[in-house]
Amino acid sequence: MSTLIASHLGPTAYADGLRIQDRLVARRAAGEVEDCLLFPDHPPVLTVGRNPSEGNVRADAATLAALGIEVFDVPRGGDVTWHGPGQLVGYAVCDLTRRGRDLHRFLRDMEEVLIRTAARFGVEARRWPGRTGIWVQERKLGSIGVAVRRWTTFHGFALNVAPDLRYFQLIHPCGLQDIQMTSLERLLGPRAPTLADARAAAATELARVLGHDEVRWVHPSIIEIGEATAAAVHG
Repeated sequence: MSTLIASHLGPTAYADGLRIQDRLVARRAAGEVEDCLLFPDHPPVLTVGRNPSEGNVRADAATLAALGIEVFDVPRGGDVTWHGPGQLVGYAVCDLTRRGRDLHRFLRDMEEVLIRTAARFGVEARRWPGRTGIWVQERKLGSIGVAVRRWTTFHGFALNVAPDLRYFQLIHPCGLQDIQMTSLERLLGPRAPTLADARAAAATELARVLGHDEVRWVHPSIIEIGEATAAAVHG
């Protein structure tokens, strides 16, 4: 049996999320754990990938500080994006060697996961050639940014379930100046899924797309990271 390990980390400071991924990537690369999908609940943050363009963070430092929003430079692909409440963030820590070490295929797989997840709730999303992520008409519903170390993926996807979309006005999302963001809540109103429902659907679809036989949910063990408490998968 091939198993995808899934865990809802709960409230997780973004810096702690990075440390959790570093630890888990090393363990996955060493073969100590199976493919994992982690769901952190982050406070509002901006993350800037390896390929940023000047001016894509529209708000100045004082505005961000007043809003309590930190900015992190991260090793994933892509430009700037926002994470925060109401958004389903998924860290996919997966072995690429068994998938031909094909990162582009993995990105398309992540898109397929989000397309299928949205379809479960009656939303028809699509790809936009040349623009990674998923879209409903001309509006972006989900973003993807992946990094690879020792042929093990980390970072992953962000699906807008019910976030405050005004946060995206602080940036040019993913470096694109001509787009607007949307959410399942904006599209479905009171029929929109809860984060818990979206989390379960995304885990099931990731397992199917990557060829796993089952999803096994595990409770996060609590570890101390500096002065903060964060959740980590106990494999």
